[in-house]
Amino acid sequence: MNARLPSRTIPTAPAGLQLRQLRRQASLSQLDLALITGISQRHLSCIETGRARPSPATLHALLMALEAPLDQCNSLFLAAGYAPRYGASPLDSQSLAAIRAAIGHVLQANNPAPAIVLGSQWQVLAANASTAALFALLGLPTDTAEELNLLVTLLQPGGLGDHLLNAEEIRTVAWQRASREALENPELATLLAGLPVPDGPASLTHDVPPLVMTRIGSPEGELSFLSTFTTFGMPLDITVASLRIEHLIPADPHTWAVMTQAYQHSQATLA
Repeated sequence: MNARLPSRTIPTAPAGLQLRQLRRQASLSQLDLALITGISQRHLSCIETGRARPSPATLHALLMALEAPLDQCNSLFLAAGYAPRYGASPLDSQSLAAIRAAIGHVLQANNPAPAIVLGSQWQVLAANASTAALFALLGLPTDTAEELNLLVTLLQPGGLGDHLLNAEEIRTVAWQRASREALENPELATLLAGLPVPDGPASLTHDVPPLVMTRIGSPEGELSFLSTFTTFGMPLDITVASLRIEHLIPADPHTWAVMTQAYQHSQATLA
C-alpha cells in the first residue's frame, strides 16, 4: 500500500505565528532556538513576524528542534507555501515491515510481563501473550484483546478499569494524558467526549510512591505494575510517530511469580 498524505487544508494561522507559538510552548527564547538550529536570531525574528519566508530546510530544522508533531509540521509546511512533507503509511504496508518486526521483537522480549501497542486514539494494535494471560486471569475476553481501546476499557464500566484497586487514580491519569493529546487530535477528542469523566483520586493519606502503580485485583491477590513506554526515535511517518508500546513491569516478586506462571500456562495450552 502507498503512503497517504493528509488532505490539504487551509492553514488556520501563518507559518511564522505557528512557529512563535511552538517556540513559546517549548519555553525557548528566539536566541535559544537560534543557537540550537544555527539560524541567526535576526532571521528567525523575520520568519516569526512574516517578513521572511523560511526555506524548506530551515523550516525542517526549526520544527525538529521544537519537536513538533509531524501532522503539525505538515500544517506549517502548508502555511509556508510548501507541500506536506510527512505521510501516514498503513501499519501493514511494506514500507513499515521493519517497524512491525521491531514491535514483534519488543513484545516477545517483554514476556512474561504484559506489553500493548497503542495507536493515536489509544486503540490496541497488538499485544503479547502475557497480556492475554493477564486478561484470562481476570476473566476478561482474550480473543478480542487486540480489538480493544485501552482508554475505553479503563474508563467505561465492565472493562479492565473495574479490576483496578486504585481505579480513580489510574483513570484520572489516563484522562488527563488523553485530554492533553486530544488538543491536537480531533478523533481522540471525539472519543473522549463520549466517555465518563473520572471523579479524581482521593486525597493521599500515605507516602507518595516514586511512580503511579497500576494495582490490579486478581484471584491470585493484588498485582502491582510499573508502567513504561517505548516509542520510535526520529520518526518521519505520522503512523510511526503515533505508535507507543506500554510495558506493564511487575513491581514486586509476587506479581512476577503470578505473571510467570500465567504466561507459562498459556504457552503450555498452545503447545
